[in-house]
Amino acid sequence: MTTEIQETERKYEAAPGMVLPALDGLPRVARVSGPEAETLTAEYFDTGDLRLLRAGITLRQRHGGADEGWHLKLPGPEETGAGAVTRREVRLPLARPGDPVPAELAHLVMARTRHAPLRPVARIETHRRTTTLHDTAGASLAEVVADEVAAQSLGDSTTVSRWDEIELELTGGNAKLLRAADKRLRHAGLRPAARSTKLARALPQSLPAPCTDGRLTAGSAAGDVVLDYLAGQAARLMSLDVAVRQDQPDAVHQMRVTTRRLRSTLQAYRGIVRAEATQHLRDELKRLGQALGDVRDGEVLSEYLRAGLAATPVELVLGPVQAGIRAYLAPREAAARVALLEMLDSPAYFAMLDELDGLLDSPPLTAQAARPAGQVLPGAVGRSCRRVRRRMRHALRVPAGTARDVALHEARKAAKRARYAAEAADPATGKKARRIAKRMKAVQSVLGDHQDAVTAQAVTRELGVHANLAGESAFTFGLLHERAHQDAQEHQEQARRVWKRAGT
Repeated sequence: MTTEIQETERKYEAAPGMVLPALDGLPRVARVSGPEAETLTAEYFDTGDLRLLRAGITLRQRHGGADEGWHLKLPGPEETGAGAVTRREVRLPLARPGDPVPAELAHLVMARTRHAPLRPVARIETHRRTTTLHDTAGASLAEVVADEVAAQSLGDSTTVSRWDEIELELTGGNAKLLRAADKRLRHAGLRPAARSTKLARALPQSLPAPCTDGRLTAGSAAGDVVLDYLAGQAARLMSLDVAVRQDQPDAVHQMRVTTRRLRSTLQAYRGIVRAEATQHLRDELKRLGQALGDVRDGEVLSEYLRAGLAATPVELVLGPVQAGIRAYLAPREAAARVALLEMLDSPAYFAMLDELDGLLDSPPLTAQAARPAGQVLPGAVGRSCRRVRRRMRHALRVPAGTARDVALHEARKAAKRARYAAEAADPATGKKARRIAKRMKAVQSVLGDHQDAVTAQAVTRELGVHANLAGESAFTFGLLHERAHQDAQEHQEQARRVWKRAGT
């Protein structure tokens, strides 16, 4: 059975025999214990071309220490304070030495490995001395460890390396303690480590040199700006793949948004990235977005109906309403989840990721891509905004009813596309792009609320029919239907006001 923890740590370069400074007197620290010595050995696994390491992921089998077992470390937020890095770590107990990578962990990183075999790439032995900082109750706030590391690469050739490092990890303390401890360690002469993991230091020749390019500006090539945005979203998509497989809160929603950002950017910037070369990729992103949407729409509908039922006076809840909602939604949500996971394990999905990688490695750029971003990208954003304007004008003129609901939904999709186009253009247009993105987000949000209410109307009617056919009261479903109808009307009026304020 897996367990998951979150760790926040900071690594420092250390000279051999480095003596830690006194660590008492730091915020909330009442007592310092240690150092306690132990020896840890770990074998690290990756693909032959180190796809996990290049993505900031490490997979190891560790022997020794309190956390002996399999560890899969996944990237988290980049900065937590004092330059510290927060990671998620998934753990499994050891079975037998020499056993292959557990299928459960291998499955979580399939978006990176894409069925490439995982094999040992390094063996690292660490002689560790751990000093623990405690609060007044004796609980651990942080650990400062001094490591003597011996690493051996594995594969066609073998290299051996040795170094010392200091690691500061929060175990219960906060950012204030982290900053104070970091200041004291730096004052003692320590400097941040160039690599954030032992494996990266053991295999430095296998990793690309850190990027030293300057930031993107209006004078940068338009293609560089668009590709930078696409690369960021592609990396985010693959990171969210793990979270979706683990069924983490909001993961499906975030992956759906990322998928839409990728597709919308390719659509909006056809003058930069050749449209005919990305048609298949856009189609596959659309399929992925639909599968994610089926799960997400079920989540949103469930939340909407639960909130509506909670707001209904108890005396007006007649019959097994909650059970009826659950019986209707649960199998649909489960089926959508199964279909999504099947898609994430499908050859078509991995081929789409390969295609996305290929696009970033060898982008099919047009002649426009070489021009300054400040001259090219605003035009694409403007075209996206004009599309929103046309669809909103049409939607607000259509007679109320199903036709208007459909038209407003189409306007919402156009608003999202314009928002993401503006986000991608931010390095080239700065405040103007951010202002457009903010306005389009407001339009998108209220139209999304409208669509949720429209969907709820159809579902509550169906639930009421089912209740009536089962000989149960449909009264409460009628109330929920009317609430959804009123919400839809209010959101339509709100959309008019938001659109007017957008000034587009």
